[in-house]
Amino acid sequence: MEHEARPARQLWVEEERGRRRMPDPVRNAAVRAVMITSVTLIQAVVAFFSTVAGSWLGFPVTITAVASTVVATWSVLDVWITRQVWRQRNGVVSEPSSTARPSIRTRREESRAETTPLSEAA
Repeated sequence: MEHEARPARQLWVEEERGRRRMPDPVRNAAVRAVMITSVTLIQAVVAFFSTVAGSWLGFPVTITAVASTVVATWSVLDVWITRQVWRQRNGVVSEPSSTARPSIRTRREESRAETTPLSEAA
């Protein structure tokens, strides 16, 4: 009877950790890349099966699948390029890195710390 008195523990606790929505140009490029990549994969499967079956359709579909692979590669790179361009034009994510410049506040504090001993010495 003791175990009935305890409150029920939840098996799944959902935390509110929403990711920010991708910018529209980046999302458009990502959707385009997914669509092109899925068509390329379908073409590759059709090319494989038609070649195995010895169909006349095997050669043209294989050629278009190879061309589609080049286009799909470019579309995936386009997502990355669009993301980088958007970040440069609309601000970089605020994450410190080893190459980041010090903030204006820390530069001011350093310059005040350097000028204060000189004024006291005079």
